[in-house]
Parts: sequence; C-alpha cells; structure tokens
Amino acid sequence: MSQQTARRGGAAWALVITSVAGFMAALDNLVVTTALPSIREDLGGGLHDLEWTVSAYTLTFAVLLMFGAALGDRFGRRRLFIAGLTVFTGASAAAAMAPGIDSLIAARAVQGVGAAVMMPLTLTLLTAAVPVAKRGMAYGIWGAVNGLAVASGPLVGGTLTEHISWHWIFWLNVPLGLALLPLARLRLAESHGTGAPLDIPGTLLASGGLFGIVYGLVRGPADGWTGSLVLTGLFAGSALLAGFILYSTRAKNPMLPMRLFRSRAFAGINAASLLMFLGMFGSIFLLSQYMQGVLGYSPTEAGLRMLPWTGMPMLVAPIAGILADRIGGRPVVATGLFLQALGLGYMAVVATADASYGSQLPALIVSGIGMALYFAPASHLVMSSVRPSEQGIASGANNALREVGGALGIAVMASIFAAQGGYETGQTFVDGMRPALVTGSAVVALAGIAALLIPTRRRTERQAQSAEPAPVLETAAH
Repeated sequence: MSQQTARRGGAAWALVITSVAGFMAALDNLVVTTALPSIREDLGGGLHDLEWTVSAYTLTFAVLLMFGAALGDRFGRRRLFIAGLTVFTGASAAAAMAPGIDSLIAARAVQGVGAAVMMPLTLTLLTAAVPVAKRGMAYGIWGAVNGLAVASGPLVGGTLTEHISWHWIFWLNVPLGLALLPLARLRLAESHGTGAPLDIPGTLLASGGLFGIVYGLVRGPADGWTGSLVLTGLFAGSALLAGFILYSTRAKNPMLPMRLFRSRAFAGINAASLLMFLGMFGSIFLLSQYMQGVLGYSPTEAGLRMLPWTGMPMLVAPIAGILADRIGGRPVVATGLFLQALGLGYMAVVATADASYGSQLPALIVSGIGMALYFAPASHLVMSSVRPSEQGIASGANNALREVGGALGIAVMASIFAAQGGYETGQTFVDGMRPALVTGSAVVALAGIAALLIPTRRRTERQAQSAEPAPVLETAAH
C-alpha cells in the first residue's frame, strides 16, 4: 500500500515541477546532435569521441531507469527525485564548463544517472498529486511537454549553438534545476512504494542486460554490427535480460514483477511505446539531417520548419488527455499511432533532393497530431494498469523500454540508410532516407496494432474513487 504524507502544494505545483523536470531529461537525449561540429571545433576529438557525447547520456539513462524508480519506491519518491535533480543539474554545469572532450563525455554520463533517477519519478509524483478524474488532462500536459522536448532537441541545440554558444545547451538546465529544487522540497508530497527491500540480484541482471543491449545498439552503426564489442554487448545483454525475466518470475520481491505483463493493458501499452519510439527517434534523426544537409536550411531554420510536427503536442496533447478521460485511452493512442505512421509514409513519398516545404507540410502536420494523441493517453494507460504501490516501477519500466526503442530506432534507421544511400549527394541521401522512413512508418503502424490489443472496461464511480484501483485493465470514465 502506498504511504503518502499530506499534500503540500496540490496538483498544479506537481504538474509544473514534474513537467519541467521531464522536459530537461527528455531534451538532453537529442539536444547535442546539432552542436557536435561546434563542440569538435572547441574541444577537439575524433568522430568516435563526438558520438560518445550523445551515447554516454543515452547509455546511463536507459540502463538505470528501473533502478532509479526502485530506489524512489524504497526510500521516498520525492527524496530521490530531488537527489536525481541535484545530480542532473550539477552534471549539466560540469558539461558546460568541460575543458576537454573526455570530461564532457564523463559529465554527460553523470547527467544520464541523474535523469534516470529523476525521470520515472516525475510520473509517479504527478499521479499521487492529481485526482483520478483529472489525471487524463494532467498526463496530457505532461506528455505534451515531454514530447516537445524529445522532438525539439535538435532545434534547441541548433539555435543555442548558432546564436550563442554550444555551452548553453547545458547551461540552460542549471537555472531550471536550481529553481525546481526548493519547489520540489516545499510543494511535492512524499510517497513510497511497497516498502520491500531492494532487489539486488534483479537490479544487477536488469542493469547489466540493458547496458549490453543499449551499448550494442548505439555503437553498432559506427563500429559495425560484426564488431566484437558490439556482438558481445548484444548477446551478453540479451542473456542477462533473459536471466532477469527468469529470476523475476521466481523471486519473492522482484524489482519488476513479471505478473504485470499478464495484464494486456500493461503489456500492450509497453509494446506500443517501444515500437513508437523506435519509429519516431529514427525518423527525427534522419529528417533533421535531411533538412539541413540536403535542403540547405540552417539548424534554426530546420527546427522552425519542423514545428508543425514538433510543436503540435503543445496544442493537441491536453485535448487528447481530456478525450482519454471520456472515451478511454486505447482509441486515442491507436488513432495517434496510425496517424504518425501515415505522416511518415507520406514524407517518404514526397521527399526529394529539392522538395518544397509546402509538399512536406501535410506530412509534418499529420505526424505532429499523431504524436500528440499518443503521448498523454499512453502515460495514463501505463499508470492505470497497475496498483498505486507499483506505479513507480511501472513508470521506470515504460521509460526504459522507450529509451531502448529510441536507441534501436536510430541504429536500425542508420543501418538502412547506409545500405541504401549515403551522404555523397542530396539524391543519395534521399535514396537512403526513403526506405528508412517507410520502415519507421511500418513500425509505428505495428505500435498502433499493439495499442488495439489493450482491453477496455468502463469504470464505475466506486472504482474511480478507490485508492487501490483494479490493476489489470485500462479504465474509462462514464
């Protein structure tokens, strides 16, 4: 049973604090990509070093998400959220002041540790603060802010680098973090999970498995898929995750109870999330390069032209959250995923080496609406498919799968791109990007099918007001 102290600041403060913290963590996934040339000019280093400024964050973030959620459940979610935010803010300052490429990579890795503790707890703390009847709208705003951060990372990084300095992509986090720390201490209520002891064997197996797989995925495109370290990471990581699953089915207090996946709601939304991020991350990775390298836009110009896609969550996601409260999350999520797939497929059709912006605009708008319809209800589905005492680890597991999906998406898209095209000319880039986008569209469509497998059940008033809702089905209000 969840243990929660008296509320200190209510739902509004919780929404502001968790949304801004989530924005910071999600933004740093891709914010560095457009700043790499400037970083190399200032700090030196080869291509391998530059890739690690991106990969170091992704690696520690993905590997430690479930562990961070488990620590919060055990020692206090607000307490660990503040600890993670402190580490993230301090590491951001260290990255901004890094004197060399090695120290920047180290700071990025520590940033990922802080984000891994902080990020899954944002959703748990928000859920604890918001009444059941208003959670759809709250998740909508939270999802909109996080979706905007993921998609606008290249724009923010490019704009700051182009007009100020690459250092400011890290300095940006410092005032935000310093402002959030006292607010989190004063305005968030403390809560705990089941109180069970930490699952040390499960933690080691899950963290080791995720490390191997994510390492293999992020290094595969650069080092080659037949490289010894890449293959070792993928095979060893898969073996450790298989061991984690086997262990968790038998352990008394596992970090991630495998019985949660017997729920079609929990299993379906997690499968949809992994596939959605696979298709979306890989597509953004290529499209941002296409607009700059092929169509000739500056980083700022490219980011502005992608706003119909990346900015749409701010407009549509809150509405999607309200719709999820009224008709249930499944139809909203599924519709969003199919629209996203349609938009990516359309972009593959119209992309040419000299495509006009007007020809791309419908694809960007449709993709943006689709992404917005996904984010808010997906969070609602994850949190409503488990008991309140298990929401921390459910959030951690879902975020970990999203990160693995994002890393897998970039790896898959980069491999398809390299096999079918290249950077030699605008046409060769388009030749590689088109089949990659078609693949991304197909994967997101599969995510939509996975969402349709989620069961629905109309919620009674008694269930809506219960402190311990049924853990197995997605609920929808009358």
